[in-house]
Amino acid sequence: MVELKTEKSIEAMYTTGQVVGQALTAVRKAADVGVSLWELDEVAREALSAAGATSPFLGYRPSFAPTPFPAVICASVNDAIVHGIPTGYRLRDGDLVSIDFGAELGGWAGDSAISFIVGTPRPADVRLVETAERALAAGIEAAVVGNRIGDIAHAIGTVCRSAGYGIPDGFGGHGIGRRMHEDPSVPNEGRPGRGMPLRAGLVLAIEPMLIAGGKDDYHAAPDGWTLRTNDGSRAAHVEHTVAITETGPRILTAR
Repeated sequence: MVELKTEKSIEAMYTTGQVVGQALTAVRKAADVGVSLWELDEVAREALSAAGATSPFLGYRPSFAPTPFPAVICASVNDAIVHGIPTGYRLRDGDLVSIDFGAELGGWAGDSAISFIVGTPRPADVRLVETAERALAAGIEAAVVGNRIGDIAHAIGTVCRSAGYGIPDGFGGHGIGRRMHEDPSVPNEGRPGRGMPLRAGLVLAIEPMLIAGGKDDYHAAPDGWTLRTNDGSRAAHVEHTVAITETGPRILTAR
């Protein structure tokens, strides 16, 4: 069931979204050559504690997962697309890192993701991350009253495909509110003018995922959570929680 949020609810979600944005900023600042993924998770845990918020990731176990998720961030490195479990892996010069993070505060959830390069960037990785950000911006721009879910999907997919990147099938954005994952689903590719109409009060997590090799296929790693590209090419993932309002889209997880 799709729930439309009131202005008061959206303001409360904005408060949660600021916790998310500030935590991701802190994680990005801490990420450097030699820092472990577990240390980045600890930075995010401290941000949650300081805000009096909790994690919707920690202990989360959807139907596909063999075990509950053991961290408050997803940390996906290089050929990992999404859902990477933080480990003792220490970041190396040139690593492409995607961090997905969520928070719950006052009964409302927020969800956002960033991709960045540690140390010396490769031009191909810079282009991949910049394209992911452009795809996210295009999806947000399409999130207006009168459009449909397919318009968001088409905007994202057009940016990704025109740059020659793959899009992992079956993964995309979602509604968000009292729970991290709500209806409707928001694909990263689709036909314009199709799908559910967008109405004021609808809040969506819009999240492009791009595969540098241009193919759409992926596989699950042995941990049962991490999704990796089949061809070993690098991936990027970016996300914002966005409210659709009568005056246009409002980013609730701005950093």
